[in-house]
Amino acid sequence: MNTFAFSSGDREAGWPDVAGFFDPRTFSIQYVVADPATRRCAIIDPVLDYDEQSGATATHHADELLAWIEREGLEVEWILDTHPHADHFSAARYLHDRTGAPTAIGREVTRVQALWKQIYNWPELRDDGSQWDHLFADGENFRIGELQARVMHSPGHTPASITYVIGDAAFVHDTLFQPDFGTARADFPGGSAHQLWHSIQAILALPDETRLFTGHDYLPDGREPQWQSTVREQRRYNRHRVGECSEAEYVEMREQRDRELPMPKLILPALQVNILGGRLPEPEDNGRRYLKIPLDALEGAAWE
Repeated sequence: MNTFAFSSGDREAGWPDVAGFFDPRTFSIQYVVADPATRRCAIIDPVLDYDEQSGATATHHADELLAWIEREGLEVEWILDTHPHADHFSAARYLHDRTGAPTAIGREVTRVQALWKQIYNWPELRDDGSQWDHLFADGENFRIGELQARVMHSPGHTPASITYVIGDAAFVHDTLFQPDFGTARADFPGGSAHQLWHSIQAILALPDETRLFTGHDYLPDGREPQWQSTVREQRRYNRHRVGECSEAEYVEMREQRDRELPMPKLILPALQVNILGGRLPEPEDNGRRYLKIPLDALEGAAWE
């Protein structure tokens, strides 16, 4: 299985080099986005390994990113998440501790924290986003080396979902998948198919040749993992017809599809970690860490 791909940028044009690392356990893609001129980089959506059967945690994938960054002579300037993930633990805090680079996510993460604070009955949870070093506002600009980067608020999959537009590349995570798979679900707490539709249309308004990098690939028909497309390809070939159908048609399709989908296996463990910016629960008096799983909290979810 191909679990690594490199997409070259253009130093003169201000386009980034993008390395994608595929995790077969969670079907997630982690990215290292680098400025070819300054060798500064950002890590986007890193995975902290977790085995749900044994409860074991590890840093294999995060360490793979760090080893590749060292071999390439890069310097980490940012550790970025697109949203609090429901299908893998974030390695953002571990990578911050290893590199000193600041962590960041979208400002609307506070809405997700407030939702899950109630679901977990977690009154002491700080739902102000202070677990990250920086909270990005919609439209905010920042730099990776000399690369120009911009944040687009892309709600729908979650209230906090954002797209990072870096040069000619956009990191859309769960908003769009590869054209042969479609688009994100919108039935998580706080999700909205209507908002997702508008977020997709904003991404499709980017220049046709914008490189789009997705956060997951589920290998339809058993093909090899893929995670790069263009705006033009998505508009023409996305199986959910996002370039031609109406908002009402899309919402009807999305909501019907979501009613048939079981929840991700890791949603209840993962959100507990990810609304803390990738921090594991504090050890208890016996030195062990514990996750709290609310029963019957996600009513109406399909059974697998």
